[in-house]
Parts: sequence; structure tokens; C-alpha cells
Amino acid sequence: MTNKELQALKERYVAAGAASPNEQFADHATNAELWDADGKRMIDFAGGIGVLNIGHRHPKVVEAVKAQLDKLMHTCQTVMPYEGYVKLAQKLSEVVPVKGHAKVMLANSGAEALENAMKIARAATGKTNVICFDGGYHGRTFYTMAMNGKAAPYQTDFGPMPGTVFRAPYPVPYHGVSEDEALRGLKMAMKADSPASDTAAIVIEPVLGEGGFYAAPASFLKEIRKICDENGILMIADEVQSGFGRTGKMFAIEHSGVEPDMMTMAKSMADGMPISAIVGTDKVMDSSGPNSLGGTYTGSPTACAAALAVFDVFKEEDILGKSQRLGDTLRKRFDQWQEQFPHVDNVRNLGPMAAIELVTDKTSKEPRADLAAAVTKKAKENGLILLSCGMYGNTLRFLMPVTIEDNILEEGLAIVEQALKEVG
Repeated sequence: MTNKELQALKERYVAAGAASPNEQFADHATNAELWDADGKRMIDFAGGIGVLNIGHRHPKVVEAVKAQLDKLMHTCQTVMPYEGYVKLAQKLSEVVPVKGHAKVMLANSGAEALENAMKIARAATGKTNVICFDGGYHGRTFYTMAMNGKAAPYQTDFGPMPGTVFRAPYPVPYHGVSEDEALRGLKMAMKADSPASDTAAIVIEPVLGEGGFYAAPASFLKEIRKICDENGILMIADEVQSGFGRTGKMFAIEHSGVEPDMMTMAKSMADGMPISAIVGTDKVMDSSGPNSLGGTYTGSPTACAAALAVFDVFKEEDILGKSQRLGDTLRKRFDQWQEQFPHVDNVRNLGPMAAIELVTDKTSKEPRADLAAAVTKKAKENGLILLSCGMYGNTLRFLMPVTIEDNILEEGLAIVEQALKEVG
């Protein structure tokens, strides 16, 4: 079917709230390129929103999934477990930098991981509240919507959010929130809204995802660890978007040396297969009763096979080394753009988790969401998938596969550069 024919079906049968505004339909893809239903080639700088760090359809992952399909598709692991689940749990336990021996629960999505992390935190501490941060994004279920530090479009139409969720500032000096101010806000939240005696967890993205790709300073993360230790609060690092090589390390929290009590992860964990994980210190993870955690499809055999293959690819192809080199390449280009274009400012990256800010000028720093929208639109017209994000909608974020070929990367960056020239 053509894009036009598929668009007509979408308009007739897909709920408006779930329908993509994109009128192109993906047909097939490989690494950092995909082709739509009309055969138009696109370079992918979005990676399914950070899901494809090792590219579309990595051959080793495809092979692993096909082999698993020949053996077993589903039993529900709580009814009859299987090798892939426990082997993946072992692998995660060995690599995730939590505070102590780690145990694992597998789920299906990032939001489901955060929901379960909070269930576990409540069981482990006997307390109910959670403190999150401005700009944070944790999912679209009701509790994770409440945890999000950005209302629109996630909460807008859905009425009152669940209680027991409180918020503190995230340090973004460029937008006027210093690290000291963020710490003061966190301590004030614990005095005014959620005292330590009621707070089960503090949940933070080491690098804000939807909130704009701002990295928390190591000193800030260390202070949160200290506050948690002093007050019997669990520290939960949400690595759904920043994990699995996006920042030059397996997990972004590793840049700080901080060991959280729990971590959540999903997205690039299985190169496109739906799976997520909650990994935490054993006593914390074992705190709830029998059959208190689970789900029909959690940790499916095919998704586990894909995730195990991803670990093999990381080792065999030096994905973390490639990630660091890609981050260096992006930063050099971004620095050129910041010097070249008056409306490009605050270029930043932690590895290839990289972004630029579009502003009226570098003095006022007034956010220009309209410019970000114009650049992404122009890029799409010229064959590049590019995403914006941020509290002000003026950030361009770059989530191309770490495995992108050099010539494809250059082609895509040239499209962005031309778009910046045309919309300026």
C-alpha cells in the first residue's frame, strides 16, 4: 500500500490520541536508513526515540530472535520460566552499577519499569511518596504521568493525577536553575511536601530525556545519594533513554560513580523488541511478597533473546568505543554551528546523547520552539528524521544509531546544517 492509502486507513481507524502526525509509513530499514511505503529513503536521527543504538535490524539480533521463534514464543514466565529470562537477569546483575548484589525483574516498557520500581520501593521502605524532578519523563501510565515533570501533552486531557508525587528543580544553569538552587529546592520539597518519613524514593534521570538532554552534574547525583542514605530513601536512576551506550558508557550514572538502589531501563536494551528491566539491590528487590510482581508478557522469550544478543554485539563490536567517538564527532560539529549560526546556542553532549538549543539570540537566550519545528520539518522534507524536545520545545536532540556509517552521518548532519541556514 502507498503512504496515501495507509494515511486514509489511519485517519479512519486509529485513535487520534495515538496517531502519528507523520504521513509517511515505514516499510523497511537497515542500520541508520529506512524507506517508506512509497520507496523514499530517510536517514534516521531519531532511532525510534532512542531504541536503536545498534541500528535497525542488527543482523545478530535478527538471527537471535529467529532462532528463538523456532523454539518458544510464550509460556508466561510466572507459569513456566525459561532460560532466556534468567540468563538475561544474570547478565544485567553483572553489569548494572547498583549498590550491592543485584536482582532483576523484567517488564515490557519503560513506564511499566517505573511503575514496578515504585511498587518495590514502597514495599522495601514502608513509605509511599516519591520525589521526581522538573522536566523528567517517566511514562504514560497514570502514576508515571504524575511523576512526569512536564504536563503537556501527557497529562492534559486525563483529569486529576495520582497523589503522593512531589517535585524538585533539575539543575539546568542555562535556564536559570543552578545546582545549589536545585539542591535547595529538593531539600525544601522534603520539608514542605514530602518529609523523609513519608518518602520511599527519589527518582532522577541522570540525563533528562524529553526534558531536553541536560546532564545532571556528578556532584548533584552524589548529593542525592547522600540525602537518600541519611534518610532511608531509595535512589532510583531512570536510564530508559540514557542507557545501553547512549552516553559513551553502558549507563549514564556511571559517569558520576554513584550507585543507586534501583535502575530502570528499556528502549535500546533489545534493539527494538519490547522489554524493560528493574534492577536493584537484592534486599530491595526481594521485599514484596510472592507473585506480587509480573505480567503476562513480561520478559518474553523473543525479547530476552534479542537483549542477550545486544550484549554480545556491544562486546564484539566495541559499541561503547563507537559511542564515545560519535559523541566527539557531534560535539565538534555542534561547536561549529554555535559559532556559525546566531540562533544556535548551548550545544551539549554526554557521548552521543547530544543536543542543541535554538534561541532568538545568544544574549537573550529566548527559546524558539518555532525554529526547532521549522528545522525538523525542513529536515524531513530533505530525507532526515529529526526530533525536538525540551521544556520549551526549542531543543534538537540527536539519537542516530551509534553504529551509523560515517558517510550516512555526514549526509544527515549536512541536511541539518542546510536547514539551519534556511530557517535562520
